[in-house]
Amino acid sequence: LVEASAYLRDDRLDIECVVTVMKEPRVSQTKSSPKVAVPPSDIAAHLGKLLESKEAADVTFYVGEDTFAAHKVVLAMRSPVFKAELFGPMREAGAQVLPIKDIQPDVFKALLHFIYTDSLSIIDDLVGDDRGEMIRHLLVAADRYAMERLKLICESDLCENLNVQTVAATLALADQHHCASLRDACIEFMSSSSMDDIVATQGFVDLKTNCPSVLVDAFVNMSMLNKR
Repeated sequence: LVEASAYLRDDRLDIECVVTVMKEPRVSQTKSSPKVAVPPSDIAAHLGKLLESKEAADVTFYVGEDTFAAHKVVLAMRSPVFKAELFGPMREAGAQVLPIKDIQPDVFKALLHFIYTDSLSIIDDLVGDDRGEMIRHLLVAADRYAMERLKLICESDLCENLNVQTVAATLALADQHHCASLRDACIEFMSSSSMDDIVATQGFVDLKTNCPSVLVDAFVNMSMLNKR
């Protein structure tokens, strides 16, 4: 049988095989595309400079004894109330000077700064009670001009900085301007604090006199929280 094999000739064993040689791929080094550094948006900085320079301002506000120049289109873009006052059917034709009542000049200045820059960096130097007072005034202004983002920023800031001396006044503010989260935060703070200290504040006296229903509602909610 072996002798009849086609692979055995002259006492030699022939083995036939197929060999495939795999060559390593040649990878050519390509130059990486140059990276372009894109700077952050600077539109707020430019708008802030526009406010400061008063260039092309087309409206002036009288606030107390101070005046503030601004640009109608920027105000209208940021506040539907300003839009209605400056461009709506009830606007005073040709009015370039408008009085602003019931807002302090420094509060209106901070409001304009936020309208142009979307930040409250102008009040960064304020601390403690001074900052809290400014934030409360800004919340009122934000509600007046229907600036929801500013209102929420102020609400958040007040929630994070509640104290015994101001919580009652802040609760009244939250109720008057429909700040549900701030109202709940005040009630929760009062439920975990010394009521004797809170009752001794002028804010509590004002709350009891001017907003008795709010105080009753607060006590009901505090009672429910303490039962949990």
